[in-house]
Amino acid sequence: MKTLAALALATLAALPAQADPHPEAKRVLTIGGSVTEIVYALGQQDRLIARDTTSAYPPEAVKLPDVGYMRQLSSEGVLSVNPDLILSEEGAGPPETIAVLKEAGIPFETIPAGTDPEGLAAKIEAVAVALGVPDAAGTPVATLRADLEKLSAATDEPQKKRVMFILSVQGGRIMASGQGTEADAIIRLAGAENAITDFDGYKSLTDEAVIAAAPDVILMMDRTGGPEGTAADVQSHPALAATPAGAAGQVIRMDGMLLLGFGPRTPEAAAALYDALYPAGG
Repeated sequence: MKTLAALALATLAALPAQADPHPEAKRVLTIGGSVTEIVYALGQQDRLIARDTTSAYPPEAVKLPDVGYMRQLSSEGVLSVNPDLILSEEGAGPPETIAVLKEAGIPFETIPAGTDPEGLAAKIEAVAVALGVPDAAGTPVATLRADLEKLSAATDEPQKKRVMFILSVQGGRIMASGQGTEADAIIRLAGAENAITDFDGYKSLTDEAVIAAAPDVILMMDRTGGPEGTAADVQSHPALAATPAGAAGQVIRMDGMLLLGFGPRTPEAAAALYDALYPAGG
């Protein structure tokens, strides 16, 4: 019995911490695009008074005051909107700003990240709990699960395309995604496989590594003026030109928040990527 109790405690300790409920909160600030989208999906948008720069969907959210980029927040900017609850994705910062906000006595709930069906459902449920409306998660979670199940059935390709996600092309250096990233997860959800399997996270690749990866398709975020590089930069890169993707001009660009946000629109993002990877089922 002691062994079973110890196992039970260990299992509970391994689970992500659940958010505390704040049903009284009327001035909610969201940090992170997926959290903002979830608040709208829960029908709780009337409680929002501000958002961060990454929160650009739905279009109505853009009308809210912007407190800055989630990883470069200032305590003054956040405090200026007088929130009584902050809901944040993991990774908000810098740490000293988050410490100041917590010391100011503002409830600060960090919503756990998730990229698989269970993690995405837990993310929606955590936001609902934090807002004090746990039952509101029922419909969006059910819709998410149903859409992901349909997607899984539709993306069962016998010959999976090899996709290289490129975060940036600067100075001729390619920063690409390995395993364990949001890019890796969305590639798999879309019925393809990551062309990079020998490291986790993001790293700069040598020309030799790019050629050896032999991607069928290059995937990038579509942002004006970002560090990703233009289509010409990608297609003129000597190493990329030597890959099947470069030779065939197979470059897909998608909205970054849709592609990597991992919120309620994830099934839509994966389906759009699937359609781009396998046009007309081919």
